[in-house]
Amino acid sequence: MKLLQRFLQRVDFDSYEDFIQNYKLNVPENFNFGFDVVDAWAQLEPEKKALVWCDDHGNEKTFTFTDISRLSNQAANWLQKNGVKKGDSVLLILRRRWEYWVMATAIHKLGAVLIPASLQLTSKDITYRVGAADVKMIICVADDFVISQINSAEIDVKKSVISGSYDGYLPFDIEEFPDTFARPQGDDAAKNTDLMLMYFTSGTTGMPKMVRHDFIHPLGQIVTAKYWQQVQENKLHLTVSDSGWAKFGWGKIYGQWICGAVIFGYDMDKFVPKNLLQKIQDYKITTFCAPPTMYRFMLQEDLTKYDLSSVKHCGNAGEPLNPDVYKRFYDLTGLELREGFGQSESSVLVANFEWLTPRPGSMGKPAPLYDIDLIDADGNSCEAGVEGEIIIRGLKNPSGLFKGYNKDEEYNKTVFREDYYATGDVAWRDDDGYYWFVGRNDDVIKCSGYRIGPFEVESALIEHPAVVECAVTAAPDAVRGQVVKASVVLAAGFAASDELAKELQEHVKRVTAPYKYPRIVEFVDELPKTVSGKIKRGQIRNENHKNHKY
Repeated sequence: MKLLQRFLQRVDFDSYEDFIQNYKLNVPENFNFGFDVVDAWAQLEPEKKALVWCDDHGNEKTFTFTDISRLSNQAANWLQKNGVKKGDSVLLILRRRWEYWVMATAIHKLGAVLIPASLQLTSKDITYRVGAADVKMIICVADDFVISQINSAEIDVKKSVISGSYDGYLPFDIEEFPDTFARPQGDDAAKNTDLMLMYFTSGTTGMPKMVRHDFIHPLGQIVTAKYWQQVQENKLHLTVSDSGWAKFGWGKIYGQWICGAVIFGYDMDKFVPKNLLQKIQDYKITTFCAPPTMYRFMLQEDLTKYDLSSVKHCGNAGEPLNPDVYKRFYDLTGLELREGFGQSESSVLVANFEWLTPRPGSMGKPAPLYDIDLIDADGNSCEAGVEGEIIIRGLKNPSGLFKGYNKDEEYNKTVFREDYYATGDVAWRDDDGYYWFVGRNDDVIKCSGYRIGPFEVESALIEHPAVVECAVTAAPDAVRGQVVKASVVLAAGFAASDELAKELQEHVKRVTAPYKYPRIVEFVDELPKTVSGKIKRGQIRNENHKNHKY
């Protein structure tokens, strides 16, 4: 708490209204997460825990902030010795290895630019990212697929492998380097407006966009961690995410460490519901956040076999939460699933904050950092109950908001319009100010003059006992332009059949407006997902078009 008070004019609030009106950040000059958070905690409380790490092979490590401070100093000296300096880009492909936290902190201390990356990148992806971001070094985990893709990429940069010896890679032995690293001064120091972090995010067309965040971005994540995820000082927090995704920054480093929480780093080989539940029980996790997909699969297990009593708060993000999943999880655990919404371009934008009573299916209400509104196609604010695009007005340098797309001024002009940022996400607002997600602009299905949001149809389908998860997308149709298609994963004990498809269609007609029912029902073994658990609806849409006979 003592560190958090350095950055907030007030920490505690009596109500959501009090929170919105009186939340104010104190932004230090030349704020640097490595020095002002990691090193600051090491000085204030040298034995304070920062990270508890484990994997699926019996390995476990615990780190204090003093440990992270010392190791990141050694890593910063190693990086500097190998030519990395302020403003240089470093690509990290480290999954959930404990070394990610060390290397990220070191990169921040140097004033270099951190670029997290996914294990799924191919040689083509790596070649593009290295060229687009002028990457000076790649640091990766010792994974055969990752190594082969880096070796196949058309790049000429320094490389280092963590926990592995491969010919042609730099040795990674930071113990040979000094464990002190002086804070840069003057022109060598990173400024608040300098580029600190860059995410590559896939757009609807063209190559992935480079999302720019400056050095005060971590301060924007205080709202995410303390007031939405409700992390507690010295207690374990687990957000399920691979380090290559923005959700890792949301839930596994910045806001959590500023608040003094202990990050639980579970480096799972793959998501197995039983394993995750066992870790929550054994390590006594206090706060937890995961995509809705993971909750759906955990509900397929017998939750009564696990002692989840240590968990005081559960959140979800990445995709909208189906109301039926919320209700079933609450009935079994007594825990409310508090949804949050945001983007790689931001910190949490809308959430079910601690003072709000969650409404199943709703994203909640706006965060205090942002002036959120909904607008129609003409740019006018939408009344309650009317769908519109989510925008952020004002753009007076909110600390969590990105600073545009790197090297893409033309695209910047399409999202930064007049005095607001257009998110590309569609929602509606009820009479009490709660926001309800409809879908990405590209996800909204236009069928015979109707606009159909996929989330409502998915939520209807999830209520049927045969459905574990589903994805609703647009499929081309010669008569209607587009029709609703449901890709469905069945629960154990159910078999695909024309009769079941018809039953699901009739179920949707009963639960929601009949015109929204899926005219196409496809049964699949699994849905394509990112490593962070988000369903790749764009990939399904593309397959729909490929398979359509025009």
